[in-house]
Order: sequence, then C-alpha cells, then structure tokens
Amino acid sequence: MAQRYRAMVLASFAGDALALGAHWIYDTDKLISQLGRVEEFLSPSPDSYHSGKADGQFTHYGDQTLLLLKTLNRGATFDLEEFGANWRRFMENYDGYMDKATTETLANFKEGRDAFNSGSASTDLGGPARMAPLLYHFRSDQDLLLSYVREQTAMTHNSQSALLAADLLCRLCWNVLNGARPAEAVLQLLEDGINDITLEMRIRNALESGGDSTTAAIKGGGQACGAEQALPGVVHLITAYEDNLEEALIENVMAGGDSAARGLATGMILGAHLGMEAIPQRWLREMVSYDTIVSLLDTPSPAQNATVPL
Repeated sequence: MAQRYRAMVLASFAGDALALGAHWIYDTDKLISQLGRVEEFLSPSPDSYHSGKADGQFTHYGDQTLLLLKTLNRGATFDLEEFGANWRRFMENYDGYMDKATTETLANFKEGRDAFNSGSASTDLGGPARMAPLLYHFRSDQDLLLSYVREQTAMTHNSQSALLAADLLCRLCWNVLNGARPAEAVLQLLEDGINDITLEMRIRNALESGGDSTTAAIKGGGQACGAEQALPGVVHLITAYEDNLEEALIENVMAGGDSAARGLATGMILGAHLGMEAIPQRWLREMVSYDTIVSLLDTPSPAQNATVPL
C-alpha cells in the first residue's frame, strides 16, 4: 500500500512533465508532425507557452503542486494562509507562464484579500489537479481531506465547476486508494450523484468511450482547460488504460490541448491504482525535481497520521 501512495504523487508529476513540450498544442496533426509520438520528456519550443523550460521540468501546474508538497511538509495540518503566502511569493517572482487564474488571484491578493477570498473565477482543471500532495498527507481522513482539497482549489480557482471537479477527483482517487479499480470508482461517483447533469452525461460518455481512439475521444469531449471538458478526458484515460499508466500518459499528450492538467490527474489516479512499478524508470531518472520530491515524501511530516505506513 505504501508504494501506491508514493506512486500517486510521482506519477502525477510525471504526467505534467511529459506534457511540458507539447502543452496546449491543439492541432494533433501538427503535434505529430512536429514532435512525433511523445514518449520521453521534451523541452518546449522557443515559441511555446513554456519557452525557457528544459526537459524533465514541470509546467506552472506542476510547479505549484511541488510548492504545495513543500508547504505540507512544514506543518501539522494544511494552513491555507501559509500556502497562500508561499504561493503569492512564488508566483510573483515566477519565471514561467502565468495563466489567467494566476494573474487574477495575484491581483486579488494585491487588493488585500486573504487566501480564503483570493480565488479567480477560473473553471480550469489545473487548480483541482494539484491535489496529489494533500491525498498523500491526509489519506486517513476523507472529510478533512475533502475540506483541504476544496480550500486549495478555491484559493486560485473559485468557481462552482472547479470546486465540483476537485470534489469528484478527490473522491475518485480516494476510492482507488481504497481498493476500487478506476472504472469501479467512476461508477461509484455516478451512483452517488454528481449534481451537474451536463457533467454527469459527459462522464458517462467518457466511461463508454474506451473502444474509441483517445485522440477522438478527447477531441469529442473537448481538449480545453475547463473542468467540464478536461475531467471527462481524465475519465476516458483512467478507464481505457486502467492497467497501463505509461500508455495513458502518452496518449493523453498525443490528444493535445491541456494535456498537463489531465496528466496530473490521470497520473495521480493510475499511480494510486498500479503503484511504482507502473511508472517508467526513465521518467523518474529524467525528472529534474525527482530527488526533491522523494526527499519530501520520505520525511514524515507532522501532517501524516503515524498509524498509516509510509
């Protein structure tokens, strides 16, 4: 069990890092002609959103996820104000792409709002998709975990769509960590109710799309950043490739669009399901922040329940 907690976090980061070189290329024919089949970490092109980054680094989503992991290792609980202060300092000096959710949240902080009232109106999945460190640290208390996941999401993405996606992703991964296969975990979400008929239908369609090519399935459901499109893409990936994390993350990139947010979420869930052996060793070797992440995971923080094996 312990190695599945670790794999959940590392595979989430791997999904983001693999997407870096192709992130936000929507034209899949162009993606193939320029990059071929993306099976290794690539440096972004000079004219991309992430120019200046190197292969094995993260997008701005992954960088914020790592910041969350570092913050959690310092305290006995999740202190949103502390995370907000750390996030603000980090993003005000960030040498990378600044999306609309980030710029709006920074503007709200500058107006004097606190971390509980700073969130943008963004519906993007990139905010909810940062959650793997919270699942790692608070995996023994679902209610507390869900509360913290909502807080960290709303700090930057305070929309009904993003918060619903955060809740669903968290419940999905929790169910997988507790023994459900990904398809079973999705069915449990549907049985429990989703409270958004449009998103429910999109998720049902994604669950039934396993026989379709991933590019066709994700294009059909939408390649964009918004949770109402991106979350069904994650459902397709985790159910169509339930026993093949590597193929899921590669096919995610080849489907184009916001592959980084989908990659964070897909890697998290399939890592929780399949464990460390499912993550290609070459990706771990080439992940620039691998040693930092492993050190943080190997250092028990006050936030971790001592009765849960590490």
